[in-house]
Amino acid sequence: MQEMIMSQAQIQEACARIGAQLDERLSKDDRLPVFLCVMKGAINFMVDLMEHVHSDIITDYIRVSSYEGLGSTGKIVLKQDVSHSLEGRTVVIVEDVVDSGLSMHYLVEHLKEKYHPKDVIVTCLIDKQAKRKIDVKVDYCGMELKEDKFLVGYGLDYKGLLRNVPYVYVPTMDEVAGWEKALSREEAAKKELR
Repeated sequence: MQEMIMSQAQIQEACARIGAQLDERLSKDDRLPVFLCVMKGAINFMVDLMEHVHSDIITDYIRVSSYEGLGSTGKIVLKQDVSHSLEGRTVVIVEDVVDSGLSMHYLVEHLKEKYHPKDVIVTCLIDKQAKRKIDVKVDYCGMELKEDKFLVGYGLDYKGLLRNVPYVYVPTMDEVAGWEKALSREEAAKKELR
């Protein structure tokens, strides 16, 4: 049986709360702030969060990777950098989960060193503190998760699957086995097409 971590209603409540807090904080900025979506997992969160921000903002995205299957590799790879000028602007990093802290630390340092923003604000849907390897400051989070659990849904994926589920949960091993079978069938079908 699935273990629910955040229901659809809880996610929307978190988006409304964080959005209102960000809106108040950003309303004082003299330059347009940039909401920076960490692809691909934070897409759902970014879209829902922005509905509650009424200040004018610029949106952009960045893509890093450290996950493979059920766990983090610990190696951070920058796959796509930002496209807007961040110099002198407040940057709001929108992330799905902060766990080890390695990716977020890398992102914050990368942005500060290369783009010289005025401020960097870190917001995430879930702050998974049990996996923390490096201290990072999370300014706003939807929920703190004390246990180390593998999560899927609402942007969080298993090898590209499950991003479209509107809530976050811990899958069963039977579900994971089923996804592996589906992925194997997909791979076999791709080979037949070649």
